[in-house]
Amino acid sequence: MEYIIMAVAIEPRNISAPKVQEVLTKHGCIIKVRLGLHDVSDFSCSKRGLVLLQLCGKEEEIKILRKDLEEIDGVKVNIMTV
Repeated sequence: MEYIIMAVAIEPRNISAPKVQEVLTKHGCIIKVRLGLHDVSDFSCSKRGLVLLQLCGKEEEIKILRKDLEEIDGVKVNIMTV
């Protein structure tokens, strides 16, 4: 079995995250697992975030998801297959 993991770095998170959420919702049928990470403390919330996705779609669907995410300012995408 092959796992496809997409890492989505978002900075500034507070500005770009709503647009990222729209794209993830649009492509929700190929997202099996989603994990969002960012630093928080009692006094602040990080401006940088990371979303890890396990994908289950076809190669073309994943390429479209990546393209849609990379069109958002402040978003970087990496994919690994294991």
